[in-house]
Amino acid sequence: MNLKTKILLALKWIFICVLIGILSGSASAFFLITLEFVTQYRIHHDWIIWLLPIGGLLVGFSYYYLGKDVVKGNNLLLEEYENPKQIIPLKMAPLVFFGTIITHLFGGSAGREGTAVQMGGAIADQFTRIFKLDDSERKTLIILGISAGFASVFGTPLAGAVFALEVVYFSKINLKSILLSFIVAYAAYFTVEIWQVKHTHYSIPLVPEITATNLFYTLICGALFGFAALLFSRSTHFWGSLFSKTIKYPPLRPFVGGIILAIAIAGFGFSKFSGLGVPTIVDSFTNTNAWYDFLLKILFTGFTLGAGFKGGEVTPLFFVGATFGSALSLVVPMPIALLAGMGFVAVFSGATHTPIACTIMGIELFGIESGIYIVIVCVIAYLSSGSVGIYKSQIVKGPKYKLYQKLKRKNTNFL
Repeated sequence: MNLKTKILLALKWIFICVLIGILSGSASAFFLITLEFVTQYRIHHDWIIWLLPIGGLLVGFSYYYLGKDVVKGNNLLLEEYENPKQIIPLKMAPLVFFGTIITHLFGGSAGREGTAVQMGGAIADQFTRIFKLDDSERKTLIILGISAGFASVFGTPLAGAVFALEVVYFSKINLKSILLSFIVAYAAYFTVEIWQVKHTHYSIPLVPEITATNLFYTLICGALFGFAALLFSRSTHFWGSLFSKTIKYPPLRPFVGGIILAIAIAGFGFSKFSGLGVPTIVDSFTNTNAWYDFLLKILFTGFTLGAGFKGGEVTPLFFVGATFGSALSLVVPMPIALLAGMGFVAVFSGATHTPIACTIMGIELFGIESGIYIVIVCVIAYLSSGSVGIYKSQIVKGPKYKLYQKLKRKNTNFL
């Protein structure tokens, strides 16, 4: 390949990155604006939660009759990356947009990253046809879609770029994909900025000195956050399996789930756990949460997603981690904001097997001053959260894979 061909190829991929960044960033901006609107509407019209079963039927019918081939969501992206078979249908984007907005409008407990990532992935994969790309190049497109979606919805371009690479198994990535992932992440991030959509800001005003005592507590907290991540992942999978086994007609699953959720949320005053829960996350950095708040969020989110409602898992993971860290401030002699921030990213790390991306996200959100603590809790939570995360189709390799394979062999030999 001569120099001219290399330059043209590089320009082509940069052009693709910019297009994906603009399209995915614009989709995320519109999604975030719409999500904020329906969230505020629900907050000021809390009676609407009683219509959650109807919302469930709408989501169930839309996927059953229009989206059977995209119902796997994020797992479909990971499967197509590992074993490319067919281009992801563009309809994934409007379907997951609609499903997530309905879920949040009526009060289901879900996140938003899954929606942005699926929209980004579906948009990116369409360029396979346009530019007649092969399977290897398709893999790069899927990485670009994930990167653009994540970076744009959270306002963390560095974390978004690394998350896309790490979630599909870092060591299988080529240098081209790494460079392009960062380009598309920043293109998507700046697109959202141009649309003047604001992201939530968090801060850790006080970071204590690094001492043996503080490091000891950090290790303990990391293990606890890993356990919370394990509970979250197992809860989502448990409820999904239970609904699949007990209700054979898919559209009825979110309808029945919606009835139970509406009674629990509206009837028993659990509205705190509906939607994203961002106000509670922000509050966790300054006020101590009840010790059971993180458990209830795990329950409500696992049930919501398991029943077939749409949305992401990451913001609920932030909620679980921040409220758990906040509650730990009652027994751990460290600043409440630091504990909340540590939990915020560590539970996410454990549930997605992405400690590098979560460490970078923590530094992007909270500042480099808390970097040492963030690194430790993300790695410990990653190692202690079990072998199965929130994405069933994710290939788990690296240190965690080796550790659990070793433990498995030891248990087999012992038995």
